[in-house]
Amino acid sequence: MNTHLPEAERLRLSRPFSLPTPRGAALWAIIAVVLVWAGMGAGINPDKLLSGIPNMGDFLARLFPPTFDKFGVIAKLLIETLQMALVGTVLGALASLLLSFGAASNVSPRWVYTACRGILNVLRSIPELIFALMFVSAVGLGPFAGILAIVLGSVGSIGKVYAEAMESVQPGPVEALTAVGANKRQIISYAVLPQAAPLLVSYTLLLFEGNVRGATILGLVGAGGIGLELTTAMRMYDYGHLCAIIISIIVLVTIIDRISAFIRAKLS
Repeated sequence: MNTHLPEAERLRLSRPFSLPTPRGAALWAIIAVVLVWAGMGAGINPDKLLSGIPNMGDFLARLFPPTFDKFGVIAKLLIETLQMALVGTVLGALASLLLSFGAASNVSPRWVYTACRGILNVLRSIPELIFALMFVSAVGLGPFAGILAIVLGSVGSIGKVYAEAMESVQPGPVEALTAVGANKRQIISYAVLPQAAPLLVSYTLLLFEGNVRGATILGLVGAGGIGLELTTAMRMYDYGHLCAIIISIIVLVTIIDRISAFIRAKLS
């Protein structure tokens, strides 16, 4: 054991299974009560789950074997879904970056910070399906409505994360540039963004992964992608085609996940 550690710290490490303090025990008790309350309110019922397992097994059995006789349609719609996610992520990330400058407390004045945080809270509170319905009514059915919904959804989900990445930068370079009279643009360009860039890229890749999965759902309301085909297969009880769609989505998401993980590993 390291002899340079304080006596209290050495004693704590030598008793890894020590009893929690009264404050810690009270905290765990509160957490347990909140979880029980939430579970009761959500209607969690293990008996229903156990009794419904045979029905789940029957549903899964109907999915096999998958039928890929419509693979051309699946591939076309998956490409459309990927295109929607790609364009929506890029535009959403750019909009999020611009808004995050105002939502970072170490960059913007208080009134701008409050306003930008409020906008992000509103966007984050609205599901992407609502945005999709709104844009479908505005621009009609198709992937364009889905892209617009992804853009707003991306701003809501990642704008706050971008802002917090900027707030977590080391203050030294910011203070040094401020001391020599640099303006806000110079502080952001030379002190904030260079430090936050690895996190921003990593978060954007995670956003893209999520948007690919999210874009598969937007087709439910006619906003393009493979979601409509998935819903149609379910309504028509075309289980083989449904299974083929699900397998194709899993393959696409897995490939994107591996590429994203590779890029993040290179950045770390």
